[in-house]
Amino acid sequence: MALPTVKSLADCADFSRTVSPFLPQLSALPSQVWQSIADIQQLKEIYTSTNPLISGLALSLFLAPIFLLAAEINKNYSQVDRFWSLLPTMYNAHFTLYAHMVGLPTQRLDTLLAFSCIWSCRLTFNYWRKGGYSIGSEDYRWQVLREKINPTLFFVFDVLFISLAQSLLLFSITTPTYALLLASKITGNESTTADLLFSRGLVGCVLMAFFADQQQWNFQNAKKDYQKTAKVPSKFQQEDLDRGFLVTGLWSWSRHPNFAAEQTTWVLLYQWACYTTDTFYNWTIIGSICYLILFQASTWFTELVTAKKYPEYAEYQQRVGKFLPRLSTDLPGDFSDKRVEKSDGKEQ
Repeated sequence: MALPTVKSLADCADFSRTVSPFLPQLSALPSQVWQSIADIQQLKEIYTSTNPLISGLALSLFLAPIFLLAAEINKNYSQVDRFWSLLPTMYNAHFTLYAHMVGLPTQRLDTLLAFSCIWSCRLTFNYWRKGGYSIGSEDYRWQVLREKINPTLFFVFDVLFISLAQSLLLFSITTPTYALLLASKITGNESTTADLLFSRGLVGCVLMAFFADQQQWNFQNAKKDYQKTAKVPSKFQQEDLDRGFLVTGLWSWSRHPNFAAEQTTWVLLYQWACYTTDTFYNWTIIGSICYLILFQASTWFTELVTAKKYPEYAEYQQRVGKFLPRLSTDLPGDFSDKRVEKSDGKEQ
């Protein structure tokens, strides 16, 4: 049996009912797939007879050594980064496809998959236009870490975190979709006001991230033009360009509005699963918590590098919250008070 028997919505979020009984399938799955690798019909039967959470987990484990091998051969550790915007949607598509194949109601899952595709398009586009898919492109943070960690320790870090943990993370943030899949056995294709609000909220997060990305893109291009020509592009202030980092628009309220929206996305998906399964919390929180921890750590490291590069960044940190607006200061995040002071000084 591939799916658990659930009698209530709360059962759909019960780890002991929906996950534990199916864990033994994980060890048997590789040999089953290998033996049937040339038989499409048999592979379909294996797919539908395997719990979808287990098959998704198996895929994430299968990808880890591939990421590791590619990273070590190319000495480029952004292999997972190139798939970051694609894998969560692939896992959501997997859950949705499974539901279609076994005849479960899919309206809620179809809506979620549509959002997930929008999420992937925005993140993939932004990564592409910054050169992320160019040959040899690598996140500068890996380069900085390689300089600070000896090669043996960095290899262990690559095995355990870059390749394995990140691959598992990109699967784990989609586990609330599994709870939604199971809930559809009870709720059917009923679409509620809550479903509408959650789905629109997720789209809102993508829009916020998109606008934040675009503001950053416009600023960086303006800065490059300014450095080349010594002319200030229209709609930009020379003081901001000289400062070197963006402090206007959404960035005057949050130092990382795109990161804030990204984290909110997966927390909101988890909350959607909680609401649908009538639980205050459930085991699928693991993914969103780990995602939050990752962003806290990576943003701390990013800002450590940024603060060394830009002298005024420390003041920006005092004025603007890392992810959420800072209400404890009256100083404007866009440094407009300094522009006023300079303007007054010139008039005098």
